[in-house]
Amino acid sequence: MYPTIGRLFEQTVRKYPGKEALVDLSRSQRWTYGEWDQYVNRTAQAFLAAGVRKGDVVSVFMYNTSELATVYFACAKIGAVINPINFRLKSGEVSYILNDSKPVLFIYEKDLEQQVKVLFDEFPLVSFWSVSEKVPDQAVRFHDRVQEAPAQAPNVELDENDLYAIMYTSGTTGQPKGVMHRHRDMIEQSLTCMQALQLRPSDRGLTAAPMFHCAELHCAFLPRVHNGCTTVIMHHFDAKKVLQTIQDEKISVMFAAPTMWNMMLQEDLSQYETSSMRFGLYGGASMAPVLVRALGDKLGIKLVQAYGMTEMGPAIAFLFEDEQEAKAGSAGKACFNHEIRVVRPGTQGPSDPEDILPPGEAGEIIVRGPSMMKGYYNREEATDQAVHKGWYHSGDIGYMDEEGYLFVSDRMDDMIICGGENIYPREVEDLLYEHEWVLDVAVLGEPDEKWGERVTAIIVKKAGELTEDALDEFCRNSHKLADYKRPRKFIFVDEMPRNASGKIQKFLLREKYTNTPIK
Repeated sequence: MYPTIGRLFEQTVRKYPGKEALVDLSRSQRWTYGEWDQYVNRTAQAFLAAGVRKGDVVSVFMYNTSELATVYFACAKIGAVINPINFRLKSGEVSYILNDSKPVLFIYEKDLEQQVKVLFDEFPLVSFWSVSEKVPDQAVRFHDRVQEAPAQAPNVELDENDLYAIMYTSGTTGQPKGVMHRHRDMIEQSLTCMQALQLRPSDRGLTAAPMFHCAELHCAFLPRVHNGCTTVIMHHFDAKKVLQTIQDEKISVMFAAPTMWNMMLQEDLSQYETSSMRFGLYGGASMAPVLVRALGDKLGIKLVQAYGMTEMGPAIAFLFEDEQEAKAGSAGKACFNHEIRVVRPGTQGPSDPEDILPPGEAGEIIVRGPSMMKGYYNREEATDQAVHKGWYHSGDIGYMDEEGYLFVSDRMDDMIICGGENIYPREVEDLLYEHEWVLDVAVLGEPDEKWGERVTAIIVKKAGELTEDALDEFCRNSHKLADYKRPRKFIFVDEMPRNASGKIQKFLLREKYTNTPIK
């Protein structure tokens, strides 16, 4: 029988009661595992006293904080279903999630109070708890409730198959869906990530990526606690502060989305001592091979790539440190107990899992394994479409090479069809990233009367002069890109719209720059 996430936490506490467990940089506070366990127990007891019961949803709307980390395990101990919400969302978007998930408790912080105030009257049956010192009349103070509660462990009977979390998808192509995960699903995911990063109890991990997202929560934070490591929490990502924290706290492991690693590379790295770093995990979006090489050269760390999606926990494949150069651009191979196939895309309905394509031929990536979601909350039809014959149909396009390594080309929705030819934006983006003055890039299709679609590149440039003509010449002179794939239009912008996992929200770019409706 598997433990639940709450019992997993208690096992670590028993093994390392006096070891530093949690550091909250914004509050300058530190807890050992024994001290943190008491904090978690008080929080769990406060929830029980407020009427929260097994199966009830508790929504959290916070940046990275020690309170969020504590609420996470408090919910796990009493069987409450945690619902972490993206702190970048506006009040209307939060309202959609609350109407869908129907929480009994909503915990938020001062920095997000403006988005929350308009929700008080809309959700009179929800109890709003604030982690701030001063709270509105419609809310209660989180820390008052916790301090009043006893520190004894709650006694709630839980099972490994009980629902543990509802995590909403990024909504890159429309309204987000609530992904349901069980306790056992995420313990499997934790074990997989512990192995991939070769975690040791002596490791000190930095949480700088958003904790509300499954990449940080399940691939970094939970595995570190599972293994008895120390977690240092940074309120939100700041490249300079991350580098300073690596130096000051002797950080050895961390996860960051590719855009975050790229921002760190733009700093003067000679000003920081980063030799304590052993492993860097990246994922959530593809990373151009040129950036992978730059991280190895300039930061001197070993990199592991994770590929996945919220529905799978998220990680389903890893590309390890000794494969980064030889298999640059690959997502790696399936992680323990998971399977990946590339199949012919279905023309009417889901792809057939048995219609497997040969190496080198692009098709839809489908996956299955023990970390797969229970389903979408209140979305049976969407669940049936996504999970067909036991396989999750990702909507990603990719291919396997002769050695069984997975290469992710693009989203099925993002593929450009120009003159009857399929063009995958990823390969055009990878080339443009190699230009020394390109900081960020997104390639998409724009309607064209003659060719159907034409390739358009949205560019964020580094300091310096960069023109459309210079980029066009760069593409023309490259031996890596056929002429029909060459962008016919370049648009320069200050920044890209991204979701929590670092993925560029191309539907927003389409609407703004190409007048193209959401695919």
